[in-house]
Amino acid sequence: MVIQKEKKSCGQVVEEWKEFVWNPRTHQFMGRTGTSWAFILLFYLVFYGFLTAMFTLTMWAMLQTVSDHTPKYQDRLATPGLMIRPKTENLDVIVNISDTDSWDQHVQKLNKFLEPYNDSIQAQKNDVCRPGRYYEQPDNGVLNYPKRACQFNRTQLGNCSGIGDPTHYGYSTGQPCVFIKMNRVINFYAGANQSMNVSCVGKVLLFLTSSLLNLPAPPQRDEDAENLGHFVMFPANGNIDLMYFPYYGKKFHVNYTQPLVAVKFLNVTPNVEVNVECRINAANIATEDERDKFAGRVAFKLRINKT
Repeated sequence: MVIQKEKKSCGQVVEEWKEFVWNPRTHQFMGRTGTSWAFILLFYLVFYGFLTAMFTLTMWAMLQTVSDHTPKYQDRLATPGLMIRPKTENLDVIVNISDTDSWDQHVQKLNKFLEPYNDSIQAQKNDVCRPGRYYEQPDNGVLNYPKRACQFNRTQLGNCSGIGDPTHYGYSTGQPCVFIKMNRVINFYAGANQSMNVSCVGKVLLFLTSSLLNLPAPPQRDEDAENLGHFVMFPANGNIDLMYFPYYGKKFHVNYTQPLVAVKFLNVTPNVEVNVECRINAANIATEDERDKFAGRVAFKLRINKT
């Protein structure tokens, strides 16, 4: 025999919920007395307070071992890499002389990039340093902050400075300027107290593939150099002076501007994709590691389209 459960009215359900929330006979709120709720809240207050204190103490102890100015571990930055400007996707510099939009984007990027190098800004913020030697600024027991930086004036870039240049860094005439810069590594004495410079050559496309597959790099072909044509560098011979090193970090070297090398390509074979590799020639920068194509060098594609 099935006993049917008595169906409660809507009013009865509401009354039961009211009694669950607050029972005036037992003085219970949601099934617990005030004392019970107090113990629960006290437990969670102590528990989460302990977790917060332990986390804070752990973070404080860890931060005592970290410098505000110098990374603790730099073992992965033993060899600085090179990069180019204008910065493009896949490091492709493609210019269509008859299409202003194709090269104006590069010009706008370069204008913004070179603005801190204006001679007036450099004279205001940075020092005139003695060439040929490192600009060391030791702390000697007292925090020497901020560090001064050496001037790298935009006019040092010659025909690639873009100052009063109607050719827009040569992009409107098919003689573009590409800027090479070395990535910053804190406390790195580039050159090992010897002169250094940047050099560029035409490279076959297989160079990129061989780097990825860990194969020997193929020899340079004569047609690669022919397609690349002649170029000039600013400063002369692509020299990078020792006075711009060492770099002390973003917080210490607040006005530091990296030295640049501008490469102006004079007669690249039009409508042909040319693979270019630029590398830094310095005593303490290895550039022969085929597993890392950015170690002390950079490879990019250059194409000048003419109709």
